[in-house]
Amino acid sequence: MKWMAGFGPVLLAAGVVASGGQAATGAPVQLPPGAGLQLVEAHCTSCHGLDFITKQPRGRDEAFWAGNIARMIDTHGAEIPPADAKAITAYLGRAFT
Repeated sequence: MKWMAGFGPVLLAAGVVASGGQAATGAPVQLPPGAGLQLVEAHCTSCHGLDFITKQPRGRDEAFWAGNIARMIDTHGAEIPPADAKAITAYLGRAFT
């Protein structure tokens, strides 16, 4: 069963994508308005729902978000241009700090 341990994040991501980014209540997740929101919606939702973002611990700075975005690009193959990654990082740093 040890070999299955690595499937946890995959199954979680599949469940998030299958949920369509909806909160546990079934209502669509709404992110705060601001510069960069459209980039988040365009790039981030190609792999996971918006609730993946809203479930992250509050109080994180831009460095936290930059690390997550870098991981999405480097590990998961997200195709986010550097200028968009910078704008997404700034938005998430403002909206979810």
